[in-house]
Amino acid sequence: MPGFFYLTGIALETIVRNMSNYETYSDYGEMFKALSNPHRLALFKRLMGCCEPGTVCNVEQAARLCVSDLGEGVDIAPSTLSHHLKELHRAGLVKMERKGKNVQCWLEPEILQRLREFFSF
Repeated sequence: MPGFFYLTGIALETIVRNMSNYETYSDYGEMFKALSNPHRLALFKRLMGCCEPGTVCNVEQAARLCVSDLGEGVDIAPSTLSHHLKELHRAGLVKMERKGKNVQCWLEPEILQRLREFFSF
């Protein structure tokens, strides 16, 4: 076909179009990989407390919990807790900010909206 380059029978245009989808799915893959650990999933769920379904949540109202508060009731070492939070942060699921001696963690409402849109039919 004129105007198209073929690579083993597949139009290059199709490959380029699907590459942008792959990058999007790659982001979701990193999120789901981070959430595949039960401890990280529990921490994420705990941070979701401010954004219950059917409520409006904004950044100013988002629950900000210190790492030590997040660790309460979780039977893991502080260093392991820190590792799990860093993995959630690396995947773009949790925001973190140092305030003096404490590190605060929270969820941006936009990330919950992205996950909601991914699972919507």
